[in-house]
Amino acid sequence: MSAADARDRAAFDALVRSRIDAVYRTSLAILGDQADAADATQETFVSAWCHRDALRDPDLFDAWLGRINLNACRQQLRRRGRTGVRELRLPEPEDGREPASTDRALADRTADADAFDRAFARLSADDRAVLVLHHLQERPVAQIAAAFGSPEGTIKSRLHRARAALESALAKESR
Repeated sequence: MSAADARDRAAFDALVRSRIDAVYRTSLAILGDQADAADATQETFVSAWCHRDALRDPDLFDAWLGRINLNACRQQLRRRGRTGVRELRLPEPEDGREPASTDRALADRTADADAFDRAFARLSADDRAVLVLHHLQERPVAQIAAAFGSPEGTIKSRLHRARAALESALAKESR
């Protein structure tokens, strides 16, 4: 390995270390599964390393990495669709007893969170990504547009559509 390659690898390692948690959190929010998020995070950085020559403007590294991460999440969702994921429900106690937790408020919050998770899972990967980036990570529309490689107006439209889709999915879950 040449000295230039070693410097390049060390610089990339520093970039990865500073961004790995954010990429993982984004992947987890989009995919909803820790193992899938870890796979997507790893795939993001492997792909970024393999295609590092494609980055023309180092100032746009975060947007470039975000686009790679979104594509890794999409790929993970495609793999998940091929392997199939099933949700298993445990039967209710037959004697009509309350669950071990008697805190009804906690049970209600848990049920609401589960309904939200199911509704969120119904959204497309792009809808989930735009909602996660804007609402969870609190990124501005301009930064999201750069990550998607789309105009800001398109991202605003996607945000509106994603919110409407989530609202519709939540309504279906509440029925």
